[in-house]
Amino acid sequence: MTSTAVPAAEAFPGERPVSLEVALEHNLTAGEYDLILGVLGRVPTLTELGVFSALWSEHCSYKHSRPVLRNFPTTGPQVVQGPGENAGVLRLPGGWAVAFKIESHNHPSAVEPYQGAATGVGGILRDVFTMGARPVAVLNSLRLGPLDDPGVPTLAGEVYFAPGYSGNPLVNAMCVGLLKEKDLIRARAHGVGNLLIAIGARTGRDGIHGASFASEELTARSEQRRPQVQVGDPFTEKLLLEASLELITRGLCVAIQDMGAAGLTSSSAEMA
Repeated sequence: MTSTAVPAAEAFPGERPVSLEVALEHNLTAGEYDLILGVLGRVPTLTELGVFSALWSEHCSYKHSRPVLRNFPTTGPQVVQGPGENAGVLRLPGGWAVAFKIESHNHPSAVEPYQGAATGVGGILRDVFTMGARPVAVLNSLRLGPLDDPGVPTLAGEVYFAPGYSGNPLVNAMCVGLLKEKDLIRARAHGVGNLLIAIGARTGRDGIHGASFASEELTARSEQRRPQVQVGDPFTEKLLLEASLELITRGLCVAIQDMGAAGLTSSSAEMA
């Protein structure tokens, strides 16, 4: 199917017309663009294309990783929460439970090391405390190019250097939190007439198209994507952490979901 065979949606004034070329710039494949045309029965607007780009990215959908992830065990007598939520939860003695989340932030860290790594840690902290757990430990696993590469500092923690990581450093961050099992809260919204409240730092221009960028192959032009790496705000996140846990403890939340790389787009879909 081609865009010439389907009607085009009415674009907003000044909005760029959508084509296969624009879809490829959003890190969608030609096959995925054809699928969008078939699903909508028309050419998407630029906003709709951005939604598909974010939700269909590897970062948000795990479209390439799912077959591998299915090979891992996810059930057992101590498993309180397996895949499908913001973080995994295992049962501990005395009514306690441990929540944990690990994710990669490779491409953002390759082009903007400080902010890329900082927002990677911020993301997993939110994943843990939105389960009702207080973060108590953060771990990291880094894979970098040779130590003598210019611009690569010596770092503490678990660090490994090899030529294979020169073009694409691996930056994995992990968070562990503790909670009472009775305080566990999930991201599934239910009930009619509930208030939907979005809280957090002020929205800036940074991080736009961050999900699709985090899922694409690094090239010589990736340096130009630096603004698509979100700028971290640890102090505001600390306030958000304490406020979220207090709301959960008071029983005021029906459900809670953090906003990841795709913001309201991904968080809304994940709570549906």
